Amino acid sequence: MSAPDDLSLTETGLAPCGTGRVLVIGCGALAHEILALKRRHRWDHLDLTCLPAIWHNHPERITPGVRDLVQKHRAAYDTILVAYADCGTGGTLARACDALGVTMIAGPHCYAFYDGLAGFADRAEDEVTAFYLTDFLARQFDAFVWRPLGLDRHPDLIEAYFGNYEKLVYLAQTDDPALDAQARTCATRLGLRYERRLTGYGDLAGFLAPGD
Repeated sequence: MSAPDDLSLTETGLAPCGTGRVLVIGCGALAHEILALKRRHRWDHLDLTCLPAIWHNHPERITPGVRDLVQKHRAAYDTILVAYADCGTGGTLARACDALGVTMIAGPHCYAFYDGLAGFADRAEDEVTAFYLTDFLARQFDAFVWRPLGLDRHPDLIEAYFGNYEKLVYLAQTDDPALDAQARTCATRLGLRYERRLTGYGDLAGFLAPGD
């Protein structure tokens, strides 16, 4: 079952308490990828609940939202994983996860853990003028970039927002020509040079794997 891009609760309903059950609390922007990994690896012990992807535009909501879900579902699961990086929370999410005793994926944002934290860090100096897309953002560019920034109404603002960028880097989770074409179109619309990097699921797969 594919998940909506703004998934706010679960794929198929949360499971009752049982040995080895794992709940993943994730960003809605990762729902499609987490469910794909679950199917691929047959992680039947794993359930997913998500907060709205659009909260990336309101990062102050993320930490309270995660805290509420942990408290709501803690009794039903042996393990709770938080599939959010810092994502603009300024360290408050990491501190909350530590206090709650749940494990959070490492990294500043999903671009870093998709690309692999070490590789992303190595390239950081050379890509300071890069604007990143993931599969989710390639699919949802208008809803999460173009319209929220008002570019649908004021395209003259492109220079103000993106004038300091030089290229758009599409960090591709899947080898999908249609998404490649969409990401390339996004680069053209922003007036940026285009680069595609096939990352797969990066550090996300290892974070979700049993025993990791």
